[in-house]
Amino acid sequence: MKSTRWLAIAGCSLGAALLLSYATAAQQAGGAQPQASPPPPALREVTVTAIPEIIAAGAQWKQVWQTPGNNADGIVATKDGGLLTAQEDLNQVTKLDANDHASVFLANTHGVGSVSIDRKGRVLGVERMVPMAVSYLTPTHKVLADTFNGKSVGDLGRLNDLVADKKGGAYFTDGGIYYAGADGKITRLDQNLRTNGVILSPDEKTLYVTNGMTLAAFDVHPDGLVGNQREFAKLEAGGNGDGSTIDSAGRLYVSSAPGVQVFSPDGKYLGLIPTPRPIISVAFSGPGKKTLYIVGAGARDASGQEIHEGPQKTGRTIYKIPMLSQGFKGRAK
Repeated sequence: MKSTRWLAIAGCSLGAALLLSYATAAQQAGGAQPQASPPPPALREVTVTAIPEIIAAGAQWKQVWQTPGNNADGIVATKDGGLLTAQEDLNQVTKLDANDHASVFLANTHGVGSVSIDRKGRVLGVERMVPMAVSYLTPTHKVLADTFNGKSVGDLGRLNDLVADKKGGAYFTDGGIYYAGADGKITRLDQNLRTNGVILSPDEKTLYVTNGMTLAAFDVHPDGLVGNQREFAKLEAGGNGDGSTIDSAGRLYVSSAPGVQVFSPDGKYLGLIPTPRPIISVAFSGPGKKTLYIVGAGARDASGQEIHEGPQKTGRTIYKIPMLSQGFKGRAK
């Protein structure tokens, strides 16, 4: 089938001056700034080919937003077709509305690095400034869980990704996979995994986590704990898995260096949606939840040069693309 080639172009940024706010907030809270990342690979030309029922040949990525630093991760849809993204460096959560206009949704977020939204509409996040915690950010700030086996949750390391469940708890990653119940108790769930992203199936009976070049799956019990850890799929297009999302049919979409890798509910590899940059986060949003958003590693300034500013000496760019498939509407992500 026909396909088209597309080369991303630079868009506007929030401005490098805003990066000062993160450094100040991190020092005041006793948190460490993120380590600098290697320079991102050059912007690449991609060809989008058809994946039946998922994406049409010739679909084009559109750049919608960018900013310096490690300033976009853990994206999640809002009910009005917008998108929330955690900006750890700037100590805030930014919202892109349905028209891709950016505004500050929450400020002074204690270094939140990833966000989720539960079925009551409450925004949760992993707070990376000391003391670290999994917390509700709205309607008011409230810590859900901050201790594990009598010690600070920060002793586990750097909190990474999370997904809220319908029971009032949340699953989060930090090398392993953990469950913070509605009572605040944290339980480790995995056996010898090196996890990153985490997502639930539409019926919340299966939990999926990225584990390097594979995906692991668990059966979810009524109390939120899990069993039957198993390898679910392999990332056949290469790279390590990062953030992930699901569609209304239960298919998984996993972010990786080559792009978005798509899997059926039974773990069959369905294909790759190549992306202009390696990506770290993915989510459905937009009208009818039929637009796929990604966070790419790297960004260009107004002169077309790659950005090497901010704590990680790189930028982040958000792109979107129209889909044939539809995101799951029963949960934000």
